Amino acid sequence: MSNDIIIRLETKADYCAVENLTRDSFWNVYRPGCLEHYVLHCFRDNEDFIPELDFVMEKDGKLIGHVMYAKAKLIADDGRVIPLMTFGPISIAPEFKRQGYGSKLLSYSMEKAKALGCGGLLTEGNIGFYGTLGFKVASTIGIHYYAESRDAVVPYFIYKELKEDFFKGITGVYSDPKGYNVDLKEAEEFDSLFPYKEKLKLPGQLE
Repeated sequence: MSNDIIIRLETKADYCAVENLTRDSFWNVYRPGCLEHYVLHCFRDNEDFIPELDFVMEKDGKLIGHVMYAKAKLIADDGRVIPLMTFGPISIAPEFKRQGYGSKLLSYSMEKAKALGCGGLLTEGNIGFYGTLGFKVASTIGIHYYAESRDAVVPYFIYKELKEDFFKGITGVYSDPKGYNVDLKEAEEFDSLFPYKEKLKLPGQLE
């Protein structure tokens, strides 16, 4: 880690700045506007939130990144409930994207998750980016996303083992922690508290 980069735990004094950072990072990326800053705002009070893995990144004293982790579970086909973790949103300030900061932040946080006993991660994301950090497509090992057919190869649903062979011999279905689903009207009301930003419908958005 270069001397000008600090990764530390988020504090309550960071909340407002981190929510603005998250909003800036995701604005018009997956949908006109975004929901991620509201998800973060609500999830800090969720029982699945993991405060020990709630990190901010600073560069030269400026807040440029954030990631949070959550407890999650996989319902295995043999009836077992497999505890694991997920993460996100992971945010990097727009002017610092595609410069390696997201990889540094995620790599650091995954090491901390492993130290806390996490054996594996499941999440949604771009395999083009996450693949460079060792993530693979989960449906190729029989782990499926609840919103997709079990017959489908789902390139955005990915996994990483933090402990060797953690997912070996396990098949099943994964659902996001409930706190990731927010009320759209409430999200709009929350966003109205922030400075105005234009919502744009852009190519490549999911909604």
